Amino acid sequence: MSNSDLVTTDYSKVIHDGLWNNNPALAQVLGLCPLLAVSGTVINSLALGVATMMVLIASNLAVSLLRLYIPNEIRIPVFVLIIAGFVTIVELLMHAYLYNLYTVLGIFVPLIVTNCAIIGRAEGFASKHSPLPSLVDGISMGLGFTGVLVALGVMREVLAQGTLFADASLMLGDWATTITLIENYDGFLLAALPPGAFIGLGFLLAFKNVIDQYMRKRRTSQVVVDIPDANTEPALSQSD
Repeated sequence: MSNSDLVTTDYSKVIHDGLWNNNPALAQVLGLCPLLAVSGTVINSLALGVATMMVLIASNLAVSLLRLYIPNEIRIPVFVLIIAGFVTIVELLMHAYLYNLYTVLGIFVPLIVTNCAIIGRAEGFASKHSPLPSLVDGISMGLGFTGVLVALGVMREVLAQGTLFADASLMLGDWATTITLIENYDGFLLAALPPGAFIGLGFLLAFKNVIDQYMRKRRTSQVVVDIPDANTEPALSQSD
């Protein structure tokens, strides 16, 4: 693939797609395994979201830089190998500096390798664009995925425990404390279980669809088509 094959990039569209229109979780509905499994608290969601975003950014950039040298026949295995390398780096860093948090997230950190959203961006975007657009795409897609994770974590933690940032010290240090929103709260068990994660994601999807429909109607109402009346003839100017 040569540089002439690359299309001009609209960065605002790339950012808007990553954060909203083509959000990996809300539009593509990819990466649901970690999305539903570790979103029981805000800290778990934030940690896995940041780890996924780091891998997405690094793999997008690496694939874009190497795109001209990767044979088309073996591109998918090479993409997976690149992603696996960056996941290993992130895993080792978490093991070294955030070990307690790493043990909580468990198998879902190495499972980032199989996240379809990351492989999809490498194949669908980074392999067809230069490094800068690929970097912007990785950041926006990563932020979009992390945002959905955190939103789901907030919903589930508040309903299940009545708190925010439970076990925040695992990620942010000893200075971070748990925010108690409801004292002596017995908890809503469904929110802490996998079915509660599916229900919460359903509400987020419905919320996005409602906003999209509202925006479409608003854009339609702003379009004014001026059609002249066929029975009306233009007035003729008369000279004195």
